[in-house]
Amino acid sequence: MKKILTLFALVFALTLPAVAQNTQTGPKINKKNLVIKEWNTDVKSGKKVLDHITTYNPEGKKIEEIEYGSEGQKWRKRFEYGADGKVSRESVYDERNRLQTVKKFEYNEFGRKKTQYNYNGKGKLISMKVFEYITEDA
Repeated sequence: MKKILTLFALVFALTLPAVAQNTQTGPKINKKNLVIKEWNTDVKSGKKVLDHITTYNPEGKKIEEIEYGSEGQKWRKRFEYGADGKVSRESVYDERNRLQTVKKFEYNEFGRKKTQYNYNGKGKLISMKVFEYITEDA
């Protein structure tokens, strides 16, 4: 009996942090027309350097991400959505805003990704990724 209680306590202790992370402690952030800027701040000088910007549209969907480095923009991603509200296209641009890659997505009847098509900046298909979902009944 002591072993069972110890095992139960161990399992409970290991799963508690995962459950706690999923708990919201405050109101949900309204992402409609939201712009989030992330800054790196030097502790000694207090100098702030822009690190990342995420922009959301009036529907609260992420439409752009930009990553910055010490020299300026590193890359930029634009997101487009289909009639189903899911990301249909993701375009990645380099530091000079030149199109580098495009990902196009298809979804299955359950709303999960089915196929991802990867194109280079000139529109040539370079690879595909197929998603397979396997469930094991208990």
